[in-house]
Amino acid sequence: MEQRRWCHQNPELSLEEVQTTEHIAAELQKMGYTEIQRFPDHTGLCAMLRGGKAEKACRTVALRADIDALPVEEKTGLPFASRNKGVMHACGHDCHISMLLGAAKMLMETKDELQGNVKLIFQAAEETCHGAEYYVEAGILDGVDAIMGQHVWATLEEPYINVQAGPRMASVDNFVIKVDGVSAHGTQPHLGVDALLAAAAIVSNIQSFVSRTNDPLNPLVVNIGEMHAGQRYNIIANHAELFGTTRTYNAEFRMKIEAGLRRIAENTAKAFGATATVEYDYYANSLYNDDEELNKIAHDAAVKLYGEACLKELPQMMGSEDFAFFADKIPAVFGFLGTRNEELGMTVGNHNDRYTVHEPVLQRGAALYAQFAADYLERGK
Repeated sequence: MEQRRWCHQNPELSLEEVQTTEHIAAELQKMGYTEIQRFPDHTGLCAMLRGGKAEKACRTVALRADIDALPVEEKTGLPFASRNKGVMHACGHDCHISMLLGAAKMLMETKDELQGNVKLIFQAAEETCHGAEYYVEAGILDGVDAIMGQHVWATLEEPYINVQAGPRMASVDNFVIKVDGVSAHGTQPHLGVDALLAAAAIVSNIQSFVSRTNDPLNPLVVNIGEMHAGQRYNIIANHAELFGTTRTYNAEFRMKIEAGLRRIAENTAKAFGATATVEYDYYANSLYNDDEELNKIAHDAAVKLYGEACLKELPQMMGSEDFAFFADKIPAVFGFLGTRNEELGMTVGNHNDRYTVHEPVLQRGAALYAQFAADYLERGK
């Protein structure tokens, strides 16, 4: 609880988690961790714990927590609310940090019994959609046989745990559409080309891609969340920018989305006498719990700790997780820890400016991390 509150009170945005990284390193050192790896000009860290019963050919398992916050002005009213104006742990990464630190302590206390090694990964910049990519390229998974991640989740009731097999989170790609027109006085629209009007039409027409180009049985999201246009109320806008994201599980169809959006944007703009360009960036793949061994270990670890009744199904979702960059490289499993508590009024979703959790439930997440790691290593003896 103390760790969660410190992290919640001192949130830092993606790639700015300097103080957070220092705090985590200091806490790990207090526990007795000596193999702590930092990264040049990059936040986040990892630490290695070598088990007392580890043999030369033993397994190594990684546990991952993300550490960045969001550009959100907190409105929880908590006594330990964010000290950093406009920055908040609205997604629950403060909880993930405290859960993994809790697991780190449990594992250190039982290291003499561990039959392999545990790598703890405190990852920066998950909210960028590709923060994990840096660590993969830096070789953080070298020698690692499997990895587990968790996320606190506001639509799953406390204290349930979800570690079910199958598709869990969608792929994520982001785009920017830039529309150029010709400015003119607002009272002489015929002398200009309205980029704002063209951009608005593009927003509307893009929805037809979802409803008419996509198979209705294929989950697909195309969302434009930002639009910036114009210089002044009485000037025809000569430039507009749209910022959006796409999500799907269908890898083949995913490769067709960019061309489809480009076609709609360019031709819609042309119809208004404007021009449009599309910048499209590919990020994390969809996330699946598709390793049978890991699925069983995660399931059995939860049952061993809290009984079969602790498990609850959670539908696949269109949200995304850059944990997929790790899962693309080695066997992986991803779980969810329920935080919805109607009795305490904790019902808002992740990314909400009032999101918070009933802190005792975080002990479950910490215990599940530690139990999973110990059980995975034992099976590899």
